[in-house]
This record gives sequence, C-alpha cells and structure tokens, in this order.
Amino acid sequence: MLWTEKVFGVKKPIISMLHLDALPGDPRYINGTPIEQIVAHALADMHALQEGGVDGILISNEFSLPYQRKMDFVTPASMAYVVGRLKPYLQVPFGVDCISDGRATIELAAAVGADFVRGTFSGVYVGDGGFYNNDFSTLMRRRKDLGLEKLRMLYFINPESDINLDTRNLDNIARSVIFKAHPDGLCVSASAAGQDVDDALIASVKKAAPEVAVLCNTGCRPDTIARKLCSADAAVVGTYFKENGKLENEQLENLRVDVNRVKEFMQVVYAVRKQL
Repeated sequence: MLWTEKVFGVKKPIISMLHLDALPGDPRYINGTPIEQIVAHALADMHALQEGGVDGILISNEFSLPYQRKMDFVTPASMAYVVGRLKPYLQVPFGVDCISDGRATIELAAAVGADFVRGTFSGVYVGDGGFYNNDFSTLMRRRKDLGLEKLRMLYFINPESDINLDTRNLDNIARSVIFKAHPDGLCVSASAAGQDVDDALIASVKKAAPEVAVLCNTGCRPDTIARKLCSADAAVVGTYFKENGKLENEQLENLRVDVNRVKEFMQVVYAVRKQL
C-alpha cells in the first residue's frame, strides 16, 4: 500500500490546488488590500473544494508572479497567516508550496504543520526566471534540522515552463533522485500549466519508480483523468476547478473555485475507483 492511500484515505487521491491571491510585496498586489480579503477568498475556495469532494488541498502563492528563487520574508509570513486562518476549517490533509523556493516551502511546512509539500527540490533548470540550481543536499539537511522526517515531499522532476539541463531520460532521473533523496512522490508535468501530460511519460516514470507515488501534475480534466489514473497514483488539479476553467480574469485577478466543476470532476474519479 502506498503512503498516499494511508494519508488521504483513498486510492488514487485528487489533490487540489488552492491558489492564494497576490500577497503583500508581490507585483500584482494592490497596496492597501487587507489581508483579511485574501483570507476570505481562500476560505471560499477551501469550502468549495471540500464540498466538491477533493482528497487533499495544496496551498500555493500562485499569484506571486514572477516567482522568487529566494523569497522575501513577507511572502511565507503572509502565507503562514492565511494558512493559520484556514486550519480550523480544513477537513482533508493539506500541503504548502512556496513556488520556486524549496527552503521556504520546507520552513513554512514546519511553521503551519503541513502534511506534505510540493516543490522543485532537485535538478538544474533554465527558463524565464534565469538559471537555477536546486541543492537538495542543503534542503534535506534543513528538513532534518526541523525534525520533519514525517513530512511527505512531492518533487517536480520536470517543472512546467522550464528546461531541465540534465539530458538523461526522465525515468533515469527519477531513479537517481530516488536513490539519493528518497522522495515520497514524483510530479510529472507537461511543458506548461494546464497542458496534457503524455501518458507514456507517466507510465515510464511509474515503471522506474514502482515504490514511489507518481502524480500527474498538469492537464487533468474530466475527459482525461480516467486515462491519467491508469498509470498515475494521484493527480494534482488546479485551473480546471476554477470559474470557467481559467486561472485569472482579464484584470489578472485570481478566479474563485467553482464547486460544480469540482463535483463533476470527482464523479469521474469515483467511477475510476470502483473499478480498482
């Protein structure tokens, strides 16, 4: 039995993204916006996700674009405040993702008592944000220092929008990362958020990592999720659950979760589980 079944209580769990609005210090943050408004929006999304039936929630600073490799302190501090306000109402396991900053992600998890984290903890990449090298030796030692041995860590092994400078096949990268860092999960993505992940790619990573949870990280919709879960052990869903299946409106503002879209999606997942 994989750890995902123990933690989430079901086979093939669906982890939903909870995208926070732009936070103080972010380029898209409108000065003077009260933090309580950000909390209210996050609460509304959380209630919609839980009512819709998701198995876990991953809270991220999605609207901190462009992302910082080494975050200003105000960002994880703001995230910690919001998560603290959400925790009394959380009914499912939750995780955090300080996007592009692995150390901030681990330290935020320690502060708020998260069950899991997702992040780019290993590898060397180049993209719009420049060149970046993830030193997982340092991150694993920080995790140890904080006593987070039970924290489940989901690794991006091919982050969307960036190019991996490691020329090995993804399944070989997966084997190497498993040997050196023992990740709890490997997130397989397409080239951009919302894009459909190649089924064969998921299958190849799962074959290389049978003892590790493999997650489909992008492009999950009602018409694709059954196929993705043939190979993937779980899935992360974000944009599809939001109003009209869009990340943001014309003003570049965070859109709210649509509970009906969540329920529609989860009905397909329930049907898949009945066949297991």
